[in-house]
Amino acid sequence: MGMRNWFRMSSYQVFSHTVKLPTFSTIPLFFAISVGAIIFIIYQNILTSTLSMYPEDTQVQQILTAPTFSSKPQLITTQGEKARVESENLDPLIPPFNVTSEERIAWFRNKVPELELFKSNNTSSRFHDQVLGFFDGNCTIRYFMIWLSPAQSFGPREFAALDSLFKASPKGCLMILSPSLNSRQGDRILKPLIDLGFKVIAVTPDLPFLVKNTPAEGWVDELKSGSKDPGSISLSYNLSNLIRLAVLYKYGGVYLDVDFIILKDVNGLRNAIGAQSIDSITRKWTRINGAALIFNKEHPLLYDLLREFAMTFDGTKWGHNGPYLVSRVIRRVENLPGYNLTILPPKTFYPMDWMKISRLFKKPKTESEWKLVEDMLVELNTSTLAIHLWNHGTKELMIEEGSAVERLLSTYCVICQYSSNNQAQQTLQF
Repeated sequence: MGMRNWFRMSSYQVFSHTVKLPTFSTIPLFFAISVGAIIFIIYQNILTSTLSMYPEDTQVQQILTAPTFSSKPQLITTQGEKARVESENLDPLIPPFNVTSEERIAWFRNKVPELELFKSNNTSSRFHDQVLGFFDGNCTIRYFMIWLSPAQSFGPREFAALDSLFKASPKGCLMILSPSLNSRQGDRILKPLIDLGFKVIAVTPDLPFLVKNTPAEGWVDELKSGSKDPGSISLSYNLSNLIRLAVLYKYGGVYLDVDFIILKDVNGLRNAIGAQSIDSITRKWTRINGAALIFNKEHPLLYDLLREFAMTFDGTKWGHNGPYLVSRVIRRVENLPGYNLTILPPKTFYPMDWMKISRLFKKPKTESEWKLVEDMLVELNTSTLAIHLWNHGTKELMIEEGSAVERLLSTYCVICQYSSNNQAQQTLQF
């Protein structure tokens, strides 16, 4: 046998032997590993490029998949993870604790460059164009909500408010004034509603533009320049009070807090606000609340409220620039001509006082308690437009199965993906 024929036969025998082996041979294994490594490097480069486009996204799954509500909240199992979530959910406008007025002013002066809602040249029409472009002729009602906290803290309860709104008002249009939700993560949160054809958008409010030519313009200028004490209470709370007044004065419409369950369409109401409490004997209101506002553009009450905010601002007293402010002003002007103001009874928006609302979160245990819940639901369906859940005091409460709140959330919804198991020490992934 010649050398050439021997080489051919040897090569054939080696190849044939390799094919018959039940495991990979050295050469095919090396080839497979090499190809796999090349594919991995290419995929890693693509993924790294995608991540760099959206630096706020920290999980690949959040980029590559549509947002969903988890029916089983993920427990925070480590101190490091708990600290990370708490840091993400921290309100950036909470002043340092136990400092002087001068120190708070200095703190906020350093904060201003970071805050998107203060970035304006007062002549830019971008925000104005966004508002006019969004609220077109197809909107039966113009809704506004405000969210100044981080997007990470916009959870299932807040989403349930949006869900109930579109159940009650499917042709309404909702603009959420929020720097944090005007983001990739905000898009994921709102996507389930947008995919169903509902009209909702998150927009960063232009605060200097909103207050321009109003009594609050000077107050905002002082705050921006660092000559106004923001107070010891979270500035987000007080800015929310200001922005709702300014946006309704500028455009008119309906403002609602994000801790409502909306039961009915409010179309038909004009220049209306709800009483929070009434005197049991005289039946006259004792407190007005601004969590729900329905007003025409440039209504004189809104102008008065903006002026009162600027003149009497106190960032150290909870409620002073909110419900107490609204009550002070309305008490002075409610009987004056030209205001055309409707004050709705407490059952319209605040059927349950904030000190008693917790009972609606509990599962009835006796037959009489079940009957009370049934009667309450009938009454709410008859007389209430939206129920305020007082989230400031109830956000840590579990919504128990069978409770009045659980039944409302599961009835007044379109997507109905609220998880009643969302408790402290837990986080839901959007």
